[in-house]
Amino acid sequence: MTPKANLFTPVLIAGCLIMLVSFGIRASFGVFQIPIAEEFGWLRSEFSLAIAIQNLAWGIGQPIFGALAERMGDRKAIVLGALAYAAGLVLSSFAVSPEAHQVYEILVGFGIAGTGFGVILAVVGRASSDENRSMSLAIATAAGSAGQVFGPPVAEALLGVMSWQMVFLVFAGLVLASLAFLPMMRAPEAASRAELEESIGALLGRAFRDPSYTLIFLGFFSCGYQLGFITAHFPAFITEMCGPISPGGVLHSVGVTTTSALGAVAIGVIGMANIAGTLTAGWLGKRYSKKYLLAGVYAARTVVAAAFIMVPMTPATVLLFSVSMGALWLATVPLTSGLIAHLYGLRYMGTLYGIVFFSHQVGSFMGVWLGGRMYDVYGDYTMVWWVGVGVGAFSALVHLPVKEKRDLPPLAA
Repeated sequence: MTPKANLFTPVLIAGCLIMLVSFGIRASFGVFQIPIAEEFGWLRSEFSLAIAIQNLAWGIGQPIFGALAERMGDRKAIVLGALAYAAGLVLSSFAVSPEAHQVYEILVGFGIAGTGFGVILAVVGRASSDENRSMSLAIATAAGSAGQVFGPPVAEALLGVMSWQMVFLVFAGLVLASLAFLPMMRAPEAASRAELEESIGALLGRAFRDPSYTLIFLGFFSCGYQLGFITAHFPAFITEMCGPISPGGVLHSVGVTTTSALGAVAIGVIGMANIAGTLTAGWLGKRYSKKYLLAGVYAARTVVAAAFIMVPMTPATVLLFSVSMGALWLATVPLTSGLIAHLYGLRYMGTLYGIVFFSHQVGSFMGVWLGGRMYDVYGDYTMVWWVGVGVGAFSALVHLPVKEKRDLPPLAA
């Protein structure tokens, strides 16, 4: 009898720890919206544009780092990503103009690309057995969510005892410290003979001619739009629009006494609910059609977002929305990356997923930038929120025609 493959490999554990740090810091940037804007007297759109550029740079960098990992090795690519991430944070701590922040966030975005989904998930996917791959990808994705649970509250707490500049320096140190887990990041080449014989150019040509790959690319846009907008603007949205926290209520009794604190907690709650949601998506992805699961996730997000904006915002509705949206937050990632691995194999998974992820980050750029722009024009976020509802419904529909039949190239004679 063949022994059962181990789910929790050293590669999976190390990948989870690196993503925990990387995504915890990334998720905290929305907490700095108001402190930085108030210190310099900037419009909301100016720091929003810096975060939007970060997300776009992340998207551009993702296929680049995926290709670098496949050419020069996963661990070298991760080191380059961590160095870029730390450099961007350090330089941002000295920035005193919107333009400087916007330029330095390019480095941060590239750093996230080198320490995030594209590289880490490709390594985890190759190190996993066929039986465990869907769940391994979900666990690694959930680690990013765990970072989101801790990142914003930690940033909020640090802002209470030090300047935002010092917080950025502390975060830079944590990114570099995460490289201590790199020795565990060794993965075999889990690819078939046909995959190994196919060049990256041939595979890209085959994928670009496949309508299913195009539909997956288009569908990931709304995921980025919704996540980018909420991560960057939800804390400020809650701070300014939510009803007061009752002095004798549960939130007040645990120390959440202001809507500003509730905004940071809400991002953490989204991350906590997402751990369960992502793991559930991984479990379901092993058993059911990934394209229908993706369509269902996007449809559910659309309903949740529409319901939230149509009722008065109270601490209770904020928490209810955070739990509901959190359960759907990154559930798309193991399903999308798993679908790409299923359709095109593991050899160049990092590059192919990175290209699809670029669409996600274009959406994220639009969500973050448009949120700041619409706020400056209209004084609230209502319009940009409804755009998110519309693109969510679009993504639910475009996944339905995807063909899930695997089509690997023939073996060379």
